[in-house]
Amino acid sequence: MMKLGIILGSTRPTRISPVLGTRIQGFLEESGLEVDIIDLVDVGLPFLNEAAMPSLHQYEAESTKRWSGIVTAFDGFVLLSPQYNWGYPAVLKNALDTLYVEWRGKPVSMVTYGGHGGFQAALALGLVVRGLHMRPLATNPQITISEQATDERGQLIDADALLEPYRPSFLALGKEFLSSGKD
Repeated sequence: MMKLGIILGSTRPTRISPVLGTRIQGFLEESGLEVDIIDLVDVGLPFLNEAAMPSLHQYEAESTKRWSGIVTAFDGFVLLSPQYNWGYPAVLKNALDTLYVEWRGKPVSMVTYGGHGGFQAALALGLVVRGLHMRPLATNPQITISEQATDERGQLIDADALLEPYRPSFLALGKEFLSSGKD
């Protein structure tokens, strides 16, 4: 069975990515995939602390070795990211840049969210995943979150209602992962 990791691309204390990630996980599991959440808060990577370039695969830091093991264990990824100032969070960029060979050839979908769906974040992520020689999939849902969908703390009022219109996209994404050649 194909094993996917949903990387939560935000570590802000008020983030909504864990709620979104859990709902997306459920949609993808409906497609017959094994799906785990990878929370960058729990991974705890320092910022680029290796002396050698990641492409050389000469890791010295235990945090990098641990991250390499996590990434290697998955067949593909969903990068779940908010859009920050037309980009994506530095913590996600760091997680991607810390490794190199582990990403090569793995299928990836960039699922972004924000007031306008995160189109600019998806564009920026697309450049990076191509540079890492991942295989970007055609299905990359962009979740639009209006101010009315959140409470005064920025938390989702009804995540199920927000994501239900995206269910067909996530089911299509699941099929695309299954047909991506890795199982």
